[in-house]
Amino acid sequence: MSPFIQATQQEGTLIIRLNRPEKFNSFVREMALHLQEVLDNAATDDTIRAVYLTGIGKAFCAGQDLAEATDPEGPELSKIVSEHYNPIILKIRELPKPVVCGVNGVAAGAGANIALACDIVVATKSASFIQAFSKIGLIPDSGGTFFLPRLIGFQKASALMLLGDKVTAEEALHLGMIYKVLDDNDFDAEALKIAQYLATQPTRGLALTKMALNKSLTNDLSAQLQLEDELQTAAGNTHDYQEGTAAFLEKRKPTFKGH
Repeated sequence: MSPFIQATQQEGTLIIRLNRPEKFNSFVREMALHLQEVLDNAATDDTIRAVYLTGIGKAFCAGQDLAEATDPEGPELSKIVSEHYNPIILKIRELPKPVVCGVNGVAAGAGANIALACDIVVATKSASFIQAFSKIGLIPDSGGTFFLPRLIGFQKASALMLLGDKVTAEEALHLGMIYKVLDDNDFDAEALKIAQYLATQPTRGLALTKMALNKSLTNDLSAQLQLEDELQTAAGNTHDYQEGTAAFLEKRKPTFKGH
């Protein structure tokens, strides 16, 4: 286990904090592999119904630690992408539970794109997002070329990637890159509340919604309509659907169990 990842559980929510504040939470191999392990455990632990991912210190994540990437004894770039970041992005997207990302400071390079792969992204007013890859002659990885154009449009994504402009939290909100901007003073508590609320909801239905959204990125309309039919049938067979409809008809608050 790595000291660079803090994982605690609270009220059905797994709280993951990136913990290399002196390096702006930039990733090294040990940290990336531990995050993968934590996400794997979250996928199979029924007591975890939502995930909250954030950083400790002034930054959310500055991406890859370049000292490791340029170390002759360290992993090559191809290994960093294929064994560190690609698995993290896939695990976030395939996790059958909502992932809320609280961007508490700068999110640069792979750090920005890990945030954008999450289901709901909120940021402090002082946070910023930077596709920093062009500054060192690299291309955006960690799903950046996939998610960012879909979030904000091809032209704007292209400009941000080629120019490496810094995007403020307010600009990111205006562009549709993130869900909400929260005040710096109570940011962590308010961001965590979103994940904790989701943990009380019909999380099997949320997982099926997430599956439908994932498929919508590549399906045509006909295939997506067929998928909606299949997933709606699956959702209709859950305990939480029965509870939700019963609570509505009985005019009471539902108690969801996540199955």
